[in-house]
Amino acid sequence: MTYSNQFFEALGVDHRVKSEVKSLALRTGIPLSRLNFYNHKNVVPSGFDLTKVTEIFGVSEVQLRLKMGRLDRALIELIQNSSDQVLRAINSSAPDERLVSNLKEVFETPLGKLYEADCLKVLRSIESDSVDLVFADPPFNLDKLYPSNMDDNIREEEYLKWMEEWLKECVRVLKHGGALFTWNLPVWNSSITNFLHGSLTFKHWVGVDIKYSLPIQGRLYPSHYSLLYFVKGEKANKLVADRLPTPTCPSCYGDIKDYGGYKHKMNPLGISLTDIWTDIPPVRHAKYKKRVGSNELSIKLLDRIIEMSTNEGDLVFDPFGGSGTTYVVSELKGRRWIGCEIGPCEDIVQRFENISDDQEHLERIRAKLNHLFVPAIARERELRGLWTAQSVSKKNE
Repeated sequence: MTYSNQFFEALGVDHRVKSEVKSLALRTGIPLSRLNFYNHKNVVPSGFDLTKVTEIFGVSEVQLRLKMGRLDRALIELIQNSSDQVLRAINSSAPDERLVSNLKEVFETPLGKLYEADCLKVLRSIESDSVDLVFADPPFNLDKLYPSNMDDNIREEEYLKWMEEWLKECVRVLKHGGALFTWNLPVWNSSITNFLHGSLTFKHWVGVDIKYSLPIQGRLYPSHYSLLYFVKGEKANKLVADRLPTPTCPSCYGDIKDYGGYKHKMNPLGISLTDIWTDIPPVRHAKYKKRVGSNELSIKLLDRIIEMSTNEGDLVFDPFGGSGTTYVVSELKGRRWIGCEIGPCEDIVQRFENISDDQEHLERIRAKLNHLFVPAIARERELRGLWTAQSVSKKNE
């Protein structure tokens, strides 16, 4: 599905005249395919593309969003509050300040830097179109107490406005083809999808089955978190997921699913990853907890996301440091990273000082991936005369 050429019309370009469209590409230096993508999907450009368009055509981002009908909540609020003088109010709105100084750097490795600062200040210091992966696990606005003493119980519209504010910056810094993952409650992720659709391409809504809470009367048992996956542009630079072992009975090692006569067609590296993840454990054991009294993300989750969407040497940014899981996994996997945490960063720094613990944990996780049956289970099946990827392969040779 496409839109009615609102991007080209906003710039005074007739989409029916090929010479005008080609002239637009020459003037801006933006590839023709990308311009057509912005027009067909009604996507507001970001980063350097937005800068080129606004400078060459003398149109502000606000005007572009108004003409394309891509209003964010901050703009809608401004229009509501100034309905009698809307044009004057928009034209007099303050310019966006991007230059930020005096960021407090608290930790550095050969691959990454950690700042104790608000994520918006750090984001505004990052160059446009420079980050390969953004992973964000923001506060959920559930009135929790954080070490930073931030207010985690604000009005819904303010929370969503804040979400859009930092997400907009994340889109700006993301490379074309780069990936954005946001981890949140379904209610919040469902509220920001329309905003993200205006700048990025939707790939997946991943449901991650983790049961933290007790059943609530009048509601279905809330047993999953939402992981939104978008990319900047039409195509991801990388989307290669690990393969998982097929489930087996823990007692007899037999099949849980009957593959019938299709066993010989099974990929020996395992089964394909779906958009429902049931194998991500909550971090409850004291051995793996890095912060007292706070929920943490599993190393397994970040390993999967980083492995799926980046290559070694790529740049990862996480605007909400928490216990530092994203940064540690990035470091161990040879990815460059930029991190920030508005509150105290001692737990993250201490985690890096004991990074060998996380390295051993990560190695155990990865040893179980990309096998149809992990080696230990394959041996048990062979002893019991059960089929393995190797046995059905030999049988069909």
